[in-house]
Amino acid sequence: MDTTLRDGEQTSGVSFSTAEKLTIAQLLLKELKVDRIEIASTRVSDGEFESVKAISSWANKNNCIEKVEVLSFVDGGLSIEWMINTGAKVQNLLTKGSMNHLKHQLKKTPQQHFDDIAKVIALASENGIETNVYLEDWSNGMITSPEYVFEFIDFLSTQNIQRLLLPDTLGILSPQQTSKFISEIHNRYPEIHLDFHAHNDYDLAVSNAMEAVIAGANGVHLTMNGMGERAGNAPLASVVAVIKDLIPNTQTDVDEKSLHKVSKLVETFSGFRIPVNKPIIGENVFTQTAGIHADGDSKNNLYFNNLMPERFGRKRTYALGKTSGKANIQKNLAELGLHLSDKDITKVTKKIIELGDKKEVVTQDDLPFIISDVLQSNMYKESVKINSYVLTHSKGLRPSTTISVTIDDKTFEEHSQGDGQFDAFYSALKKVYKNKDVILPKLTDYYVSIPPGSASDALCETVITWQHGKKSFKTRGLDSDQTVSAIVATQKMLNII
Repeated sequence: MDTTLRDGEQTSGVSFSTAEKLTIAQLLLKELKVDRIEIASTRVSDGEFESVKAISSWANKNNCIEKVEVLSFVDGGLSIEWMINTGAKVQNLLTKGSMNHLKHQLKKTPQQHFDDIAKVIALASENGIETNVYLEDWSNGMITSPEYVFEFIDFLSTQNIQRLLLPDTLGILSPQQTSKFISEIHNRYPEIHLDFHAHNDYDLAVSNAMEAVIAGANGVHLTMNGMGERAGNAPLASVVAVIKDLIPNTQTDVDEKSLHKVSKLVETFSGFRIPVNKPIIGENVFTQTAGIHADGDSKNNLYFNNLMPERFGRKRTYALGKTSGKANIQKNLAELGLHLSDKDITKVTKKIIELGDKKEVVTQDDLPFIISDVLQSNMYKESVKINSYVLTHSKGLRPSTTISVTIDDKTFEEHSQGDGQFDAFYSALKKVYKNKDVILPKLTDYYVSIPPGSASDALCETVITWQHGKKSFKTRGLDSDQTVSAIVATQKMLNII
């Protein structure tokens, strides 16, 4: 059961509109093919009422109303009336699963609570509403008052309910405890359908869900992206993968290929960002960064496991950075349909490592720019080097530049002002070459771009067209800073002339 629209919406700062709830509900049932969805709590707000009404109307028309569930309360029938008016047909009745909650919150005896519950279940049946029962704080109940829990389930086994919902409300269980408690209840009540509902306070929700299934739970409650109160709930994507790969003789009909797409939509609607390292759905989880891993993938898939990206409608990528190495670059070149000599790959690798050392992110979209930059440097011998520069830009003062340039092993320093930082830089450079009685080319075009389609801010390419006597030519510069990329392009020009 997916409870993104109910328990997931309890994530701090998250509230879905009616249209968003309807869209997510449709995707969960029709696209992802989860078995059931819990979409709201009764009597919360007018907005919740309209959302449940809209989803129930759609579900009725699509013959899946029995898959739509609503959290309800032991409130003398007010929740049942609310559900009748929305068209919902399945209630998940919230009751007290620990003596501590019963005694201090309701201030009732077990028998009084059971009598109230029996009346709500009977009223629901009279109105064609099915009942599942939540034992709130069940995990604490099993630790501190197990005799009460078993007395409660003895009572519920006599009632017209479909499922018993066992939540680790405060996320306190270890996998060993989960296994023990679920086994005890499953063995004692083998005919009752048990659902386990995990919270992630100790980062054990996936492990606990796995142990619950192995111990005999018939269902688990999950949310998209692990959304939920405090540390969240057990994430649907991870638990589905665990069930399919790690629990023998157990299955789920969830369509794994749709997981990433639906996760991204929920991320957009909720504003709850998916961590890049979130298993299955995170941006980076199918990205190999280390060059040795890319090399191993090319040699009998040495670094593959059962979590192949294609299972989840995704693709493996190879990151470009200071640890990527030649193998990563060759993987990316192959994707682009490019082939370089070993010598040129070494040069490209060096450039990418330089960018990585600056903590810049390099993407596949950047690669053609880097290649172009590197290959152009093969055209000349580097006898001119711009060693250092200071670029200033301030309000009310003209930009200025101080530069140090080495030409044929001799170093020159000059300072100049200009209409912009690059203009000031080029003016200082003209002073250096004036002393050498050389007239520098005229800049006739200046074009700045970032790699098309790139989401990275790593690279900026500047292409400058120069007029040198009767000859026109272009040079490219590549850097994360726009002015610096123009300086790199200028250094190439100086070496060419």
